[in-house]
Parts: sequence; structure tokens; C-alpha cells
Amino acid sequence: MGESIYDFEVETLEGDKHALEAYRGKVLLIVNTASKCGFTPQFEGLEKLHGELADDGLAVLGFPCNQFGAQEPGDADQIGAFCQKNYGVSFPMHSKIEVNGKEAHPLYRWLRKQKRGLLGSSRIKWNFTKFLVDRDGRVVQRYAPTTKPEDIADDIKKLL
Repeated sequence: MGESIYDFEVETLEGDKHALEAYRGKVLLIVNTASKCGFTPQFEGLEKLHGELADDGLAVLGFPCNQFGAQEPGDADQIGAFCQKNYGVSFPMHSKIEVNGKEAHPLYRWLRKQKRGLLGSSRIKWNFTKFLVDRDGRVVQRYAPTTKPEDIADDIKKLL
């Protein structure tokens, strides 16, 4: 397992491999997403943060996941089309992954270990759990699915 967030490689929705090393020096907001969730409208707030703060050094990274209520059943093309059409998502979206269990993506195993959730649990509880990573690659905060992106803006700005 990687020692640093920059040791991980992820795959874009288009199937391209991408090293997180490319984000060194940026503030990251990493989110597990779903297209058919009650929290799906948070895409709008995530896109707004991306639009307003990307030039200052923020990168929002979305990771679709179908582990919660089967709320992300689509394939990569369907996920991409949904995010673009409904929310104008322009931040990087990645291939569908698992965030819990034996098949969890190594990045999410690492993130869960870095910042535990409520009551010390490492499991991701639902879609739209958010991890805020500082410019040095340290996970500084984990936010519950109910935390709206706009409520994280001040925490992000402090790191930029």
C-alpha cells in the first residue's frame, strides 16, 4: 500500500491510467459519487468549487461507486454523460470503483486509514463521502455525505 497519496494510480472514465503524482502541490477534494443518490445534486456544488478554485490550486476528483443502494449502475459512458448533461461536470471523473471491502481501490483503502469516520469507523458509509487533502498530500479532513460542498469552501480556501 502506498505511503503517500502520490504513489497511487487511478483510471479516468475514458480508461486512461493517471498517476496522482500529477496533483502534487494541489489541494484535493476526493469524493465517491453516484448518479441516482439523494445527494447527487452535490455535483452542482462540487462543480462550483472546481470552477471557482481550480486556478488557485484545487482539484476535485470524482470516483463513481455502486456499493451503496446500487445507485451508480451505469457504465463509464453513461456516468460521464449523466454528469455532463445534468451538472456540467468538468472536474476529473474516474472509472467506477469500490471503496469498501476486499475489492476496494487501493487509494480508498489508504484514505480510510488516514482519516476515520464517525465513531472511529474506517468504512465509507455512503455516496458523497469527501476527503480533503492538503498541498503536501496529507488527508486533513473527512466529511460525511450530508456535508454540502459549499460548507467545505472555507476549509479548502485555508489550504490554498
